[in-house]
Amino acid sequence: MTHVQLALALCTGLLTPFASADYVEMPRSEQIKAFKAAGFTQEPTECELEEEGGYEPPSMQPRDINGDGRPDALITESSVYCYGNARTGFYLVSQQADGKWRQLASGEGEVNFLSTSGKDGWPDIEIAGPGFCRPVLRYDGEIFRPHERAGSGCE
Repeated sequence: MTHVQLALALCTGLLTPFASADYVEMPRSEQIKAFKAAGFTQEPTECELEEEGGYEPPSMQPRDINGDGRPDALITESSVYCYGNARTGFYLVSQQADGKWRQLASGEGEVNFLSTSGKDGWPDIEIAGPGFCRPVLRYDGEIFRPHERAGSGCE
């Protein structure tokens, strides 16, 4: 994400909240820190420079996902070049007790938060993408790790 794209995202509403009571208002300074924790810089990425397949810049959905009173953010970016048939990449970042942001999960596909949960109140996440068998990740106190698979065709 370039500096210009980050500014546009912050000013034009591309930072859209979940339709949920868990939405968190985040100052721009914290949004920038969250993007940096997800690995976005002011330099153009390969995804951004692609010439075919369409590209949608990163968008952020800030909320308190695990109910600890601190903001978290799901950042998504769309690119066939970078994310293949899944077309979407995701980055889940969380503000820590010391105020720093940390990435807890990333991958290819759409994130669905489930009613089951791992450590510290973090809901399990199902990764939807091509195919019928979807991975489910669970937080273990450090990061989200593969937990099980859901859907038809899983064995």
